[in-house]
Amino acid sequence: MKIAFIGLGNMGGGMAANLVKAGHEVHAFDLSADALAKATEHGCQTHTAVPDAVAGVDAVVTMLPNGGIVKAVYTSDVIGKAPAGALFLDCSTIDVETAREVADLARQGGYEMVDAPVSGGIAAANGGTLTFMVGGPQAVFDKARAVLDPMAKAVIHAGESGAGQVAKMCNNMLLAIHMIGTCEALAMAQKAGLDPQKFYEISSKSTGYCWSLNDYTPAPGIGAASPADNDYAGGFASALMLKDLRLAMAGASGAGATVPLGEHATKIYETFVEAGNGGKDFGAIFTTL
Repeated sequence: MKIAFIGLGNMGGGMAANLVKAGHEVHAFDLSADALAKATEHGCQTHTAVPDAVAGVDAVVTMLPNGGIVKAVYTSDVIGKAPAGALFLDCSTIDVETAREVADLARQGGYEMVDAPVSGGIAAANGGTLTFMVGGPQAVFDKARAVLDPMAKAVIHAGESGAGQVAKMCNNMLLAIHMIGTCEALAMAQKAGLDPQKFYEISSKSTGYCWSLNDYTPAPGIGAASPADNDYAGGFASALMLKDLRLAMAGASGAGATVPLGEHATKIYETFVEAGNGGKDFGAIFTTL
């Protein structure tokens, strides 16, 4: 399959490389010359303009920073430039309203589209083990699997257009709440005189079990290897977690949902990021306790 991949950042670069490994012909675009150079090393054909990348392709995958950029790229450079009937897959994390709006515009232009945000982080993007939560008609989801499977450990149909974004914002709100609670418990155990390694061994096998504790332990030298063991470099930046939490808060407001812990988690990450910690992994909240 001939696939255009737009957006080769920390996540997109590895995702595009896995499509090449699966035997697809990948035409890549990014504003960064370094990202394009890495894509070339991974076997992608690179372009310096989006319309050139999407010319003649069967599918277009986008991995972009926010909804405004997603809408601009599709309306200016993809819709009407890609061949009629091409499949669009937006893997960005954006607001639900924009996801649905762009999908509607794509359909009006004669295209099929899914929103397919991801969970798993940079390591999973590089390793082809992301989880995709996909919004769109069942028939379009079935077609999208051929593109998503080489990048994934799981591809799940969440529902109609926008449902993937709903799943992503709810998932990451829950993740932020879990991470803050994990950090608080580890810090409290230590201050109360319990060896934090012993607490990890106990809680990770008890009802405190969660991904943030068991698989991404936010305290250095304890439990699973994570960015905490590298001074919180790499991983999932706190600024990105804050972005996702703000999307969740907007989504909760629009849905009339009550999310007091989500609101509190958002305030905690706002304070942390505003203090200059946006580039640190989101588990670095542990350092504030």
